[in-house]
Amino acid sequence: MAVDSLERTHYCGDVRADDIGKSVTLFGWVQNWRDHGGIIFIDLKDREGLVQIVFDPSVSEENHKIASSLRSQYCIGIKGLVRHRPEGTVNKNLKTGETEVVVDTLKVFSESLPLPFPVEEYINVNEELRLKYRYLDLRKPKMQHNLKTRYKATFAVRKYLDSEGFLDIETPMLTKSTPEGARDFLVPSRLSQGKFYALPQSPQLFKQLLMVSGLDRYYQITKCFRDEDLRADRQPEFTQIDLEMSFVSEEDVMRITEGIIESVFKETLGIDVKPPFKRLKYDEAMDRFGSDKPDMRFGLELKNITDIAKNTGFKVFNSVANSGGLVYGLNAEGCGSFSRKEIDDLTKLTAVYGAKGLAWIKVKENELQSPIVKFFADEEMKNIIEKLNAKPGDLLFFVADKPKVVYDSLGALRLEIARKKGLINDDEFNFVWITDFPLFEWNEDENRYDAMHHPFTSPHEEELKFLETDPGRVRARAYDITLNGVEIGGGSIRIHRSDVQEKMFKILKISDEDARLKFGFLIDALKFGAPPHGGLAIGLDRLVAIILKEESIRDVMAFPKTQKGICMLTDAPNYVEEKQLSELSLRIMKKKTK
Repeated sequence: MAVDSLERTHYCGDVRADDIGKSVTLFGWVQNWRDHGGIIFIDLKDREGLVQIVFDPSVSEENHKIASSLRSQYCIGIKGLVRHRPEGTVNKNLKTGETEVVVDTLKVFSESLPLPFPVEEYINVNEELRLKYRYLDLRKPKMQHNLKTRYKATFAVRKYLDSEGFLDIETPMLTKSTPEGARDFLVPSRLSQGKFYALPQSPQLFKQLLMVSGLDRYYQITKCFRDEDLRADRQPEFTQIDLEMSFVSEEDVMRITEGIIESVFKETLGIDVKPPFKRLKYDEAMDRFGSDKPDMRFGLELKNITDIAKNTGFKVFNSVANSGGLVYGLNAEGCGSFSRKEIDDLTKLTAVYGAKGLAWIKVKENELQSPIVKFFADEEMKNIIEKLNAKPGDLLFFVADKPKVVYDSLGALRLEIARKKGLINDDEFNFVWITDFPLFEWNEDENRYDAMHHPFTSPHEEELKFLETDPGRVRARAYDITLNGVEIGGGSIRIHRSDVQEKMFKILKISDEDARLKFGFLIDALKFGAPPHGGLAIGLDRLVAIILKEESIRDVMAFPKTQKGICMLTDAPNYVEEKQLSELSLRIMKKKTK
């Protein structure tokens, strides 16, 4: 790379002891500036690291004079001789720590204003300020490392999938609005007045059409868009590793996915994860952990005591157990010393998930301490203690309610206790496949079934006979892959028969007219020799964030939005000119205030 007669020979972070005695040309930014007795030392930094450069007036008085006016983040280019650092000044913490470059040529490309925050090292800076000056935030070594790791991950994915015969095929960004669980981002059409495109929530329909097309193995590392409320692991636009395969079973898709994960971890962290990964059926995951994305780096498993509760004198348990609800317990081993305030705080946590109360029992050496013990017969209490494998020093928690409330509240309680007790190993990567999800979930508010994943998920072949008569018992050929209690990907074997797809729409109360309007092209495609097919999508942002131990996916994206969906850097979204709206036959309506 040549700039103004200087041609770069090395990145700053690549200068090594082997280069001693050589002339090198470097480009970068001034990181630190020091004057030691008339000789100026500067740390010059680029994306690969930093190296110490030296301005000695005996080598060049002019360069030394210019160097005295350099300041942090000035952008410069230099040429000079690499030498060994003087004895006692070697920095073993730097890859370039044995060397320094004595400058004989200096070019100042641009100066820098004082920065709104330091970029030399990590300092806790307001996130909105970081995002407003994202181009400066990205100069931090940590952020550059994050984006390099992301690149390594995507490179590993492409290399692996290419070796497995996949084709990288792009699908449209401007498409049709279809119901996929979240709001679509809509794009008005100027050429078709009054009509709208939608940005894709996923390439789901197109990748199925590619299988009908006979392309056999497709993948794409693609942007997806969802207009939904945001949090740390959500963004309005995100990236997923999307793949689809023809003539496959669940085992085939899972094997390919494990190969992707194995390749990514080897390339980014240099560690070996060992497929095949653990597998749990959905019902077992919920029963043991209260979650379909269980963190299995620790124990604290839930226990079902509904049968015991049916005959107890404790009306709270008894009434729930005999009316179709569940009663579950959790043994917080060794937590018998928890204070009443700590228990009250945990009760508030479970209330967030709908629990009307959190019963508890402290197991002492010779007694059980709890307001509820008096309601149980000795034999009943003995059975509960045995079921939860309780011993002195333990603290038992119980929730009685609808299944969703029980699972959600105790699942959250389980995680909180693990955090409080330090049971989670942050250096462990624990992968679990969850399989055999229900095909449908019941929507109480609308008195109908919803698809648990999406309406194109295939039921198990042997349960097709129940599809119309007993939909609630039908299992999906779906599978999610979880890592440390986080869902990082999911997929399914798809419906490839038009008659089954039409039955699916009927159960979901999607009328023939609506199905034709929204999915007519897919229904038609399935009538032209569609192959059995299935696939999966992995959330790239989330996967890389876990690899880097980042709490927010914003820290592994170059230019993310805030939790309100705002780009602080460009001030998007923003208003547009009246002329642009007029061309689209649109006008802004002010919301009526009450």
